Amino acid sequence: MRAVTILGAMALTAAAVACAPRADPVREGRALYQEYCAGCHGTQGRGDGPAAEGLDPAPADLTAIAARNGGTFPAVEVMATIDGYGLRGHADVMPVFDPLLQGPRVMFETDEGVMTPTPRRLVALAAYLETLQG
Repeated sequence: MRAVTILGAMALTAAAVACAPRADPVREGRALYQEYCAGCHGTQGRGDGPAAEGLDPAPADLTAIAARNGGTFPAVEVMATIDGYGLRGHADVMPVFDPLLQGPRVMFETDEGVMTPTPRRLVALAAYLETLQG
């Protein structure tokens, strides 16, 4: 009887999770962008934020990421730049944002057919940056 009760509770939990409204990653990413990125990259992502003056190198124009990559938005590379793993060359100017790496993880396709647990906040920020592409 106890097994039936546990299975029933698990089924109800799964149903509740399935029916729960999903967070809008672009909306979450926009809020994260305003908090962590706009100071240097500007509110529109053009690299003209109030903290950009005097930075060398200057903050990148984030609206041209896809254009610099043959028209394709390289989400995995963008997230790798933000999280800083293996890219210590940018650490002198662009900090690594640890809060973006914490919290729940979502499955993200990092290579064709390869799903990788990735921090949800990092995926949301990349989703927002993709909307800035001209």
